[in-house]
Amino acid sequence: MSKLLKREVILAKIQTDADTPATPVAANDAMLVENVGWSFAGARMTDRPVVKPTLGQLARVFGGTLMEVTFDVEIKGSGTAGTAPEVAPLLKACGFDETIVGATSVTYAPVSTGFEYLTLWFYEDGSLYKLTGAQGNFETNLTTGETGKLSFTIIGHLGGPTDAALVSPTYASQVPVPFIGATFATGGFASVINSLTFTPGNEVVTPPSANSADGYGTIQISDRDYTGSFDPQAELIATDDPIGDWQAGTAKTIATGAIGATAGNIYALNITSATYTEISPGDRDGIRTHEIGFMSGAGDTACSLVFT
Repeated sequence: MSKLLKREVILAKIQTDADTPATPVAANDAMLVENVGWSFAGARMTDRPVVKPTLGQLARVFGGTLMEVTFDVEIKGSGTAGTAPEVAPLLKACGFDETIVGATSVTYAPVSTGFEYLTLWFYEDGSLYKLTGAQGNFETNLTTGETGKLSFTIIGHLGGPTDAALVSPTYASQVPVPFIGATFATGGFASVINSLTFTPGNEVVTPPSANSADGYGTIQISDRDYTGSFDPQAELIATDDPIGDWQAGTAKTIATGAIGATAGNIYALNITSATYTEISPGDRDGIRTHEIGFMSGAGDTACSLVFT
């Protein structure tokens, strides 16, 4: 039986600890995703270069593997201010803590301890892959007129695949808002941009363990490198001087302002202490722009994603 790419489902649920898989259910833990891809991460195949009368090697020996799943998720609220959005388990698995203010907001910000782990079930039109003890990284992508996306890379211990009937998921009903009507600013200056990207740059390590059935121990976020880019319209130096800011190492805030207008479906990305790392000229419909790369060295206060 052939498998259809459009008949795939992802369920995701936070575990109680790194070693205890969760059991996600279609009614509560379904993720509406796009552009799903997967690969075997760190697959080991051991050579056997023995000496024998005939040339050629003996069959390699499989020595364990992890699995990596990639996909995009729309940035949207839950529909109720102060209630966590659908994407919450994925952000937590990327080392972001959740702070809820009842009936007001849900904020996600990075932490350096107390990491959480994810169970992710990937249904591939008749087959089921189970990732456990998973963590990962994501990139935020905002483009004018388009809905915001979070592009996730999740890596975990693999169970399966097994044959399994496709489940009937229940997805959040909120419709994402486009990246328009924002009040984007860098250091308080209202830059005119078309796009913004940002990633916490999690380094996810997969240490070996002879005691583990797949040869890998606890997956762990071990470091970060907060980076991003945006493309502001060039201004007179007296108005905005990004080259001077780059040369001086001037730290700036980067803030999208509120994206959306209806409570329960508004979000904002805030980046603190951003310093420019590269600048090159750009052209947007005949208008001079700057292509600016940046980083933040502010640690756990480097960024926040706020839903209101």
